[in-house]
Amino acid sequence: MKASEAQAYCTAYTKNSGSNFYYSFLFLPKAKREAMYTVYAFCKAIDSAVDEPAAGTNPKDELTRWRSELDAVYSSGAPTTPIMVSLAYHVKSMGIPKAYFEELIKGVEMDLFNNRYVTFDELSLYCYRVASVVGLICLHIFGVTSARAQDYAVALGMAFQLTNILRDVGTDAQERRIYLPLEDLKKWNYAEKSMLNRSYSPEFRALMEYEASRAHHYYQRADAALKALSPAERRALTVAEIMRGIYSRMLDHIERSNYQVFGPRISLTTTQRLIIALRIWLRSRYS
Repeated sequence: MKASEAQAYCTAYTKNSGSNFYYSFLFLPKAKREAMYTVYAFCKAIDSAVDEPAAGTNPKDELTRWRSELDAVYSSGAPTTPIMVSLAYHVKSMGIPKAYFEELIKGVEMDLFNNRYVTFDELSLYCYRVASVVGLICLHIFGVTSARAQDYAVALGMAFQLTNILRDVGTDAQERRIYLPLEDLKKWNYAEKSMLNRSYSPEFRALMEYEASRAHHYYQRADAALKALSPAERRALTVAEIMRGIYSRMLDHIERSNYQVFGPRISLTTTQRLIIALRIWLRSRYS
């Protein structure tokens, strides 16, 4: 398969996903945008292999296959899937370390073995692997890889994943899965059984408020790291800032709903996401 054909597959895959990320990619130059489409396609594909396995497939075997494909990307071998053919082109041109993709697969793999996290430290490792590592990959695409930029990416990834967890508490409970640390449930006197029964109570609101404050803490850490960067570095991270705008607005919606996450999924409309993206892009260009 030609690289151009593989890229077309990744682009279509990402556009059809309906992801929040898609709206930020639109503001990138073509080469960087195509790299982001490919990285997103990889992330989505391995996540789906575990969370939405195709009929007749074994998630463990699928992750083994993805690891073999990744080895081919970084060796003299030839990857066989469109996503990995496209990824091979971008990792070579942008110098993205293999270790980041390996960590990402390990993070997705955690969902095969864990449906509870006792402490926040345990949850932090999961968040780092499935979200912060994606941010570190993106830094190579954006062309900003300083230590302070890495601090920004790690903190922002944590904030995004914690926001996702808060949004998806209800749907995760339907799958008998609890991501919020059990030590926090105990602290706020909210039982696992209540979570699995999707029981809304004052104790649940207190728990969610506490977890939301933790997400805000990471957004603030990301903001502090961003402010320490040069103007040129900040401009290069405009797409990440668009994502911060979208996700922080979603967290605000969760809070304004008084944490009604057991009903319809809280999300932003396409218009809202585009307005946020355009406003942040314009601010980055004329500030």
